[in-house]
Amino acid sequence: MGVGREKMVMTSGYACEGKEGRKGICRLSSSSSSSFFLSCLIFPKQAEQSRGRAEPGRKGVAMAAVLKVYADRLSQPSRAIIIFCKVNRIDFQELTVDLAKGQHRAHEFTILFPCVEINPMAQVPTIVDGRFKLFESHAILRYLATVFPGVPHHWYPADLFTRAKLESVLDWHHSNLRRGAATYVLHTALGPALGLTPSPEAAKEAEKLLSRSLGTIETVWLKGDAKFLNGNPQPSIADLSLVCEIMQLEVVGDERRDRILGPHEKVRAWMENVKKATSPHFDEVHQLIFKLKARLNPASKL
Repeated sequence: MGVGREKMVMTSGYACEGKEGRKGICRLSSSSSSSFFLSCLIFPKQAEQSRGRAEPGRKGVAMAAVLKVYADRLSQPSRAIIIFCKVNRIDFQELTVDLAKGQHRAHEFTILFPCVEINPMAQVPTIVDGRFKLFESHAILRYLATVFPGVPHHWYPADLFTRAKLESVLDWHHSNLRRGAATYVLHTALGPALGLTPSPEAAKEAEKLLSRSLGTIETVWLKGDAKFLNGNPQPSIADLSLVCEIMQLEVVGDERRDRILGPHEKVRAWMENVKKATSPHFDEVHQLIFKLKARLNPASKL
């Protein structure tokens, strides 16, 4: 979607999956376009057996077909998808949608990637698996973890009670952590760098929401000595999605990032656990964020 330079607009798209009997779970997911601003700045000119449950497999997908991932690594959700594929050795083709060049907008995206047929929202990430097309990062992560054989079950547990707890984190994410982080980064770092007029009040309110969200993560999902969300011994798709979100704070500089994350020791330890569990791919996929950090904050340490 296009974002005008004359004013800052935070936009979101929502989708709710339908229920399927008693086992269906209605999910709400959203995506925002803060990565568009990031792009303008950065480009100025495993093997585990099946999970013991009935899986749909890749029905209707030619086994020779390679998963296509349309993404921009400056997009937080895009990074989560790419890291997940790399960690789980999923064979995929990464197709970069350069947001700085407006390739996410309808006309350009239609010419390059038939947007109307792939993603009518013209957003990333989007995947194409044979004839199957899907957008919204949480939905994509669920699909990849469920359909591709060999993905360890801890990413998206088979147990419905464990999975339901994971789903609650994912649903909470977009209207809390993501909204706070994206708005704060926009009004403190990206907007000013792009010549936009930031709102100190919006930044202040966003920081409050962000701090509350970090506190919620610690008190609700990182109780005790939990290494990962919900006390799990290994990471889930929720861990990966949320940590990629928090990594966006790199672009605001060390001082502001440390002020926000400093009081949250459990969050910082948990982030390190996720990084280690997905190494070396985590740092590799975040290289563009580190490059942007250096561009916006020359004095910050990398």
